Amino acid sequence: MSKSIQRTEIENIYGKVSPFELKDKLISYAGEAQERGTRPLLDAGRGNPNWTASSPRNAFFTFGHFAVEETRRILRDGALAGMPQKAGIAGRFFDYTEKNSHAPDVDLLKAMIEYGIRVKGFEADDFVYELADGIIGDNYPFPDRMLRHTEKIVLEYLGRELGYDIDGNPIKLYAVEGATAAMCYLFDALIANNIFSQGDTIALMTPIFTPYLEIPHLPRYNFNVVEIKASELNEHGENTWQYPASEMDKLRNPAIKALFIVNPSNPPSVAINNATIAYLSEIVAKDNRDLMILSDDVYGTFVDGFTSLIRTLPYNTVGVYSFSKYFGVTGWRLGVVALHENNVFDKLLGQQDEDKKSRARRRYAALSIHPESIAFMDRVVADSRQVALNHTAGLSTPQQVQMAFFCLFSLIDRENIYKQQTRSILRKRRKLLFKGLGMEVREDLHDAVYYTQFDLLQWAARNYSQGFADYLRETCRPVEILLRLAEESSIVLLSGGGFSGPEWSIRISLANLSDASYATIGAVIRRILEQYAEEWKKSQKPGRNLDEHQASRFE
Repeated sequence: MSKSIQRTEIENIYGKVSPFELKDKLISYAGEAQERGTRPLLDAGRGNPNWTASSPRNAFFTFGHFAVEETRRILRDGALAGMPQKAGIAGRFFDYTEKNSHAPDVDLLKAMIEYGIRVKGFEADDFVYELADGIIGDNYPFPDRMLRHTEKIVLEYLGRELGYDIDGNPIKLYAVEGATAAMCYLFDALIANNIFSQGDTIALMTPIFTPYLEIPHLPRYNFNVVEIKASELNEHGENTWQYPASEMDKLRNPAIKALFIVNPSNPPSVAINNATIAYLSEIVAKDNRDLMILSDDVYGTFVDGFTSLIRTLPYNTVGVYSFSKYFGVTGWRLGVVALHENNVFDKLLGQQDEDKKSRARRRYAALSIHPESIAFMDRVVADSRQVALNHTAGLSTPQQVQMAFFCLFSLIDRENIYKQQTRSILRKRRKLLFKGLGMEVREDLHDAVYYTQFDLLQWAARNYSQGFADYLRETCRPVEILLRLAEESSIVLLSGGGFSGPEWSIRISLANLSDASYATIGAVIRRILEQYAEEWKKSQKPGRNLDEHQASRFE
C-alpha cells in the first residue's frame, strides 16, 4: 500500500473508529521507517507499563516449588503426583524455607506468610493450605466469588491504598479477570436482573477510557448517555481535568440511573478533587438517592492520599480495581469488584414488581430454594457464566494466589519503597517530556502522572498567540499532526477526542517507553508545531492571502 493511500485511509477513519484502532493504523504507517532501520518506533499510545514487580513474582514461583513438593509427598510416580494436604502444612512450609534459604526471595515469601498468620490472625494450616492448593490449581475456586483468606488480604490492601477500609469491613470482593471483565460482568448482571433496561439514561464522566464510551451504545444496552465533562480551566486557560458544578448538576436529574467513572481519569489520569466529591455526595443525598455509581480505580495507587468513592458513597458505589498498571501485570488479568453489603443494588432488587421478581426466581432457581433473596454481588458471580454453570465461576486459583502475593508484598512494604519507585519513574518521564516541549510542569496533587493529555491549541495560544491557535484549527486537523509524528519520526500517539476529550488534545502514556524516549517525543511535537507557526507567520505578511496559503498546503 502506498503512503498516500495509507494516509488517506487513516484520515478517513479518524473520528469514526476507536482511538486504539486508529493507533494500529498509525503503527503500520510509522513502522516503515523502523523496518528500514532509520529510527525506532515509539508507541506511547498504550498504557501497558514497562516495569514489573519482580519480588512478589519470585515469591510466587518459590512457593510454587514448595507446593509441588507437597503434591509429591502424597504420591510420587514419575510425573504423577497427588494433591496438597492441610494437616501440618504450615510447619512443613517453614521447614522448606530453612532448607532452601537461597531460593529466590524466600525471605520475602516467609515474611508474607508470617504476616497472614501473625498480623491477620489466620490459622496457619488453613492459610498455607489455601495458597498451596490454589497455586497448584487442582480444585475449582471455592468460594467461587473469592478464596477466603485471599479476599481478606486484598481487602486490606485496597483499604490501605484506595480507602476501601470502612468500619467493620462490610465489603465483599469478587476476583475477576481485570477491570474490563469486571465492567462487562456488572453491565450484564444489571441487564439480566432488570435493574437496567434498554434505553435507560446513564452518565459518563469524561474524558474516559474508550470502551466505557462504546459499551453503552451496543444493541444489547442502547443506553441514553449524558456526559459529565471535565471542562474546568485554570487562570492560564489550561485544563485542570476537574468537573465544574454546572456539569455535576446534570446528575440532579433522577432519570439518570447510573454514573460511570474512571478515577483517576483515563486519559488525563487526574483524581476527582475533594470539593467535587463533596458536591456529588450532596447531589446524591438531595436529588438522586438511588444513583448507582460504578468507579474504576485502577490508577489510584499513583496519587497520594487517594480515596475511592466507595468510601465516601459506599451505599451507591461498586468499585472496580485492576492490578495491571501498578504491578506491571496486564497479562495476568487480575482485578476485583468491590461492593458494600448495604447497597442500592440490593435495595432496587427488593423494590421490583412481581413480574421482575418472578423472572429472577426462574433465572436463579438452580442456586437456591429462595432465589429472590440472592444478593446482587452473588448474582454478578452467577451471571459471569450461564447461571446453570455457576459452580464453574470464579477466577482461577493460581491467579488469586498471585493477587494475594502482590497485596502482601505491598502491605509489608511499610516504607512504600516500591510505590515511590513507580511514581519516580512517571514523574521523571513527565519532566523530560515537558522539557522537550519547552514547557514547565504544572504540579497537581491529584495527578497520577500515568498519562498526560496535551492540548495542541492551548500550547499554540500560550507559546505564540490566540491567532496562531485559530490558524491551526482552521488550516488542519489533529489527525494531520498525528500522521506527521508517525511518518516523520515513527512516534505513535492517541487523539484525546477518541476518549471524549478536547478534539485537539493528544494522549501520551508515560508508562511504556524508556525515559529518553519522552524527551524525544516532546522535542518532535514542539518542532512540528513550530513548523506550523512559521507557516502562520508567513501567512500574516502583507500581500499574502490566507485562503491562497491554505489551498497551497493541501494541493
